Amino acid sequence: MSILANKDTRVVIQGGQAGVNAARRMAEFCYLIKRPLSVEAFVYPPDAGKTNEIPYGSGLIAVPIYKTIAEATKNHPAINTSLVYIGADRAMKGGLEALDDSHIKVVSMITEGVPEKDAKILGAHARKLGKVFNGPSSIGIISAGSCRLGVIGGAFDNLVLSKLYREGSFGVITKSGGLSNEIIWICSQFADGITTAIGIGGDAYPGTDYVSYLEMFENDPQTKAVVIVGEMGGDLEERAAEWYGAKKRRVKLIGVVSGFCQESLPKGMKFGHAGAKEGMKGEGSARSKSDALKKAGAIVPPTFGALGPAIKETYQEMLKSGQVKEIVEPTSLPKLPKTVEEAMKADEVIVAPLIRTTISDDRGDEPCYDGYPASELINKGYEIPHVIGLLWDKRLISKQEAEIIKRIMMLSADHGPCVSGAYATILAACAGIGLSQAVAAGLIMIGPRFGGAVTDAGRWFKYAVDNKMTVEDFLAYMKKNVGPVPGIGHRVKSLRNPDKRVKELVGYVKSLHIKTPCLDFALQVEQVTAAKKDNLILNVDGTMAAVLVDLGFPVDSLNGFFILSRTIGLIGHWVDQKRQDSRLIRLFDYLVNYAAPKRREVPPLK
Repeated sequence: MSILANKDTRVVIQGGQAGVNAARRMAEFCYLIKRPLSVEAFVYPPDAGKTNEIPYGSGLIAVPIYKTIAEATKNHPAINTSLVYIGADRAMKGGLEALDDSHIKVVSMITEGVPEKDAKILGAHARKLGKVFNGPSSIGIISAGSCRLGVIGGAFDNLVLSKLYREGSFGVITKSGGLSNEIIWICSQFADGITTAIGIGGDAYPGTDYVSYLEMFENDPQTKAVVIVGEMGGDLEERAAEWYGAKKRRVKLIGVVSGFCQESLPKGMKFGHAGAKEGMKGEGSARSKSDALKKAGAIVPPTFGALGPAIKETYQEMLKSGQVKEIVEPTSLPKLPKTVEEAMKADEVIVAPLIRTTISDDRGDEPCYDGYPASELINKGYEIPHVIGLLWDKRLISKQEAEIIKRIMMLSADHGPCVSGAYATILAACAGIGLSQAVAAGLIMIGPRFGGAVTDAGRWFKYAVDNKMTVEDFLAYMKKNVGPVPGIGHRVKSLRNPDKRVKELVGYVKSLHIKTPCLDFALQVEQVTAAKKDNLILNVDGTMAAVLVDLGFPVDSLNGFFILSRTIGLIGHWVDQKRQDSRLIRLFDYLVNYAAPKRREVPPLK
């Protein structure tokens, strides 16, 4: 048997991520004892309607999230226990909500820093309703082989080492969460382990005291002895001693109280827990509590280190008297499955990668681009164009090449508000759309008619150069097989009104006296096409394409230069509209040619 938590305990957890972490620990215990997950629901209003996926063995269990306790218990009527992981300022409201639900009999509050007034109200309300309120500041409750509430008991390995997979004979009540795990372990090493261990929390006014739990253990035939770990401050230990000494008890009581160091320190100091504070006249001192327990007939070891031997001696006496029997340990226990990462680290599994990357690695202290640490690139004077070279072409481009790319990006960063990409971003901004979505709207416009000609121009200029075609052969081939030459032609610019961006880029590249076969060929094509029609000039897309192919960049990456640089302008247009607090745009009627039929009568439906 056990108290408070047993095989019939079904749990709702109130709270967010901390509650999810507790559920994961509880699932580990359920897996160890081969029981279904005890957590049936969460209550966390911000995520109501969703689920939390809790690992159980090698699988996942989807646990629903509700807005209120009432919704959770309506959908899961077996729920009888609540764990509260709500912030201190809202904990009382959550605790009262759970206590007021007719399904719930036990509420354990893990929250720390709950105001003393709130704790008193919760405790009194629970007693009025005949329910149990444990905490605040509780690490939880665990019944060996049956149920775990919270993270008490520690990690999976410690659950096994503490033999929590099966019942023992010792009950445990502590104020300290850390010491609760220690006492559980001691009971498993010096005796046969525990029935139930309860962390009542270290606040000055816990919802339930030692006496209430001692009464429960006294009525539990499986529990033969109880270990309580007290500390200075308050009178819970004195009341426990008074209870134990009032009449002969079935359970043996072993008590240890921490805080004898107080005798060497100034009176009134507080130690860790809110309730660990000795009175100015010595009330609630560790020594007075220990003396009270001894006087009541409890076993009180002289030091904490002597607790283990005292538990062992008590256990041996119970064995001799036949109160308990030697426990036969199971031959095997479930092992918690390893994560893929853990198994790979231990060289126990081979996993086929889902994707393969050859350009970057961020698994260390910082990202490495094609093997080069980002910070070293910065500190040695490399710039954005060099990063583009590493990530797009897997090579560290020269300073000269980087300058060309920088100029390409600067010259193509924006082309005013009227081009389709900028206009789409402006429309979105005026409609109140966020930055990323508005810029994406502009980027979607990039295609064969707006900026998307860079890759196609590079592909066909390269095709001509690689195949040693003449301009005439190239134009004939394009007319027959492809159509208009990408990168040639402009709606506004012409020989009489040249594109200064093209002249700037061509002039700079030529001044470097580097080999530019694609650019030379594109300029030759321009001479022929512009002679036929003066706006069939080499445009900025075609110029960028030819230069980038000459620099050795993959043809399929060329549109990326336009996308990257034009994004700068699109962001600028979005920010500009937001700065002006621009309103929603609607086309004026006079900008639309309404070519639809005139208004007419709808015929009868046949």
